[in-house]
Parts: sequence; structure tokens; C-alpha cells
Amino acid sequence: MKGLTMFLTGLIAGILLTVIVLIVIMPKQMFVVNESKLDFDETVAAIEQSAKDHNWSMPHLYDLQATMKKHGFDVKPVKVFSLCKPDHAYQILSSDQERVVSALMPCRVAVYERNGKTYVSMLNSGLFSRFMGNKVKTVMGAASEENKQILAPVIR
Repeated sequence: MKGLTMFLTGLIAGILLTVIVLIVIMPKQMFVVNESKLDFDETVAAIEQSAKDHNWSMPHLYDLQATMKKHGFDVKPVKVFSLCKPDHAYQILSSDQERVVSALMPCRVAVYERNGKTYVSMLNSGLFSRFMGNKVKTVMGAASEENKQILAPVIR
């Protein structure tokens, strides 16, 4: 009986420790944030050009500061790129099984200011892809690596 009690105590302690680690660490791992070596406008222009240079399209560039201003709110500059590589998108969108991840498409990259510095952030799709099936894992992993290449000219 004593052995069972120790086992259950250890099991519960392990589960609690795992939950605490997930609550504390995982939110910080879900996003990749880098300081830009350029100012806000230069960062936006450089990402736009780099995306084109890497054969990615940009279906939309959201100006969240302008959007919020229309609704009576004043916020610091924030722009969010929607970046798409049709070759990658097709692999997901052409499959009934994989289409569920279209909620994460296209790739989003945010540029914003904090404490006088410019930052670039995006979902850590490389980490996220590890939890997905083979095709999604492969496509999201490739997209993640290409996004890093797109951002390389601006990050420190």
C-alpha cells in the first residue's frame, strides 16, 4: 500500500509540475520576437521587399493603428503582414484532411514599437508544426524557415 501511495504522489506531482511548466513556458515559446535594426518604416519597407525577393506574395498589409483610430482609439504604430507562398498554400488547401489548418494562413508577421525600439514578431510555426501531421509539419516547417530568411535583413 505504501508503494502505491508513493507512486500516486509522484504521478500527481509530475502532472502538476508539467502543467506549471506548460503554463509558464509555453506562452513565451508560441511567438518569435526579434528587435529590428531599422526604424519602424524602414522595417516595414525592408520586409515588403524581402518577401518579394523570396517569391512570397503579400495579400494584405494591415495598419492596425489606422484601423483603431477609425474606432476612436489611439495606439502606437502596428503593421501586420499577411505573407503567402502559393506553392505552400496549395499543399494545404488542396487536401480535405489538411485544410483545417487554413485558420493559420496566410503567415502573419507583425511590426510594432515598444520602448522606442522596433520589433518583429510571428507565430512560432516551426514549433507548432511539430504537433501536426506529416504534410502540415513539412509545409509549416518550410514556411517557418523561409519566413526567417525574409526577416533576416531586419533583425539584430
